[in-house]
Amino acid sequence: MRTIKDIHYLVYPEEEKSNTIVDRFLSSAIDNRIAYHNEEELNSIINELQINNIDSKDVILLKPFFGRFYQVCPGSPYMICCRYRVINTCFNCLYNCSYCYMHVYLNNYGIVQFTNTERLFAELRDFIKNCLQSMVYRIGTGEFTDSLMFDEITGIGSELIQFFSKYNNIFFELKTKSANIDHLLDIPSKGNTVIAWSLSTPHNIAYYEHNTARLDERIHAAVKAIDAGYYVAFHFDPIILYHGWENDYYNVIKLLQEKIDPEKVVWISMGGFRYHLHFREILRDKFPEEMMTVYEMFPGIDGKYRYFKPLRIQIYNFMYQQLHEIFKKAYIYLCMEADYMWQEITGKDFHSSEELEQDISNHLNYHFLQKNTIFY
Repeated sequence: MRTIKDIHYLVYPEEEKSNTIVDRFLSSAIDNRIAYHNEEELNSIINELQINNIDSKDVILLKPFFGRFYQVCPGSPYMICCRYRVINTCFNCLYNCSYCYMHVYLNNYGIVQFTNTERLFAELRDFIKNCLQSMVYRIGTGEFTDSLMFDEITGIGSELIQFFSKYNNIFFELKTKSANIDHLLDIPSKGNTVIAWSLSTPHNIAYYEHNTARLDERIHAAVKAIDAGYYVAFHFDPIILYHGWENDYYNVIKLLQEKIDPEKVVWISMGGFRYHLHFREILRDKFPEEMMTVYEMFPGIDGKYRYFKPLRIQIYNFMYQQLHEIFKKAYIYLCMEADYMWQEITGKDFHSSEELEQDISNHLNYHFLQKNTIFY
């Protein structure tokens, strides 16, 4: 598993050396540190690193963020989506998953870690001030990065856990492909924090999730999280097919059954491999050995290519039945699928993403809501 120790370049704003996050990175063991004073100088440094063939994932860029720290996940057009709340703390990732949509959507160089987190917490306070008291919200940091890849340096995870622990109607999620959780185990006020792992088969992890933790390492970390008092969640997304996929995914689920306390699993997502057409060419150019796109894929109403509908029904039925039998309290949901697929797999007849969001809220409220904290 790749860690912060494998990073060789740190680019930071000279005028922000006293910033907490900048100071934490300067105290790390990164060898090469390059200061910049303005955006023009930063661009010149990036250009020089690129000329010298320094890989983008070998560089951490520290800079303030001027976009939205907090937003509702936009989902996919014409699909039933869960209206997850996204916190942006970083763009890009230590790891190098072949299927990652950031190969297309993020064109910045380096792993960009945001430094102005005081504005992040201001936006979160505004959200809490205006949120519905009767609604249970899910919010997390793992949309455009890995939540925990070097969280022991930034300290953001710990700060957010303690911030959200006061609010009973918020389930805060940290999503990762790492096993980097030891720095979070002794936090006293955990609230409704959920530590979540993206899961796949050992075959897919080896072929497509480069430099991430092994399956057994992720599950062992989940056991440690549960023992420390956290909820956990799992994301089977993307589900990638190959000869023998069904048996291998079955074995992953059985391993979860063997190791994980089902009472502590709050939700599980499932999503088939999907991509925009132009992503396929980028993928094949960057990872010429990949076999994900050899399956026949068909365009959906949102423009993304997916496995043929009968095959997706087979995939989801298999996964849903196995998971639901074991994790009866967990909310099991589909990612970026249309209403007909929800009806076919779960029997639920959603007409909008808002209906799905409300159903998840009702489920969490009924099965998991703690009584020792307060609504805002």
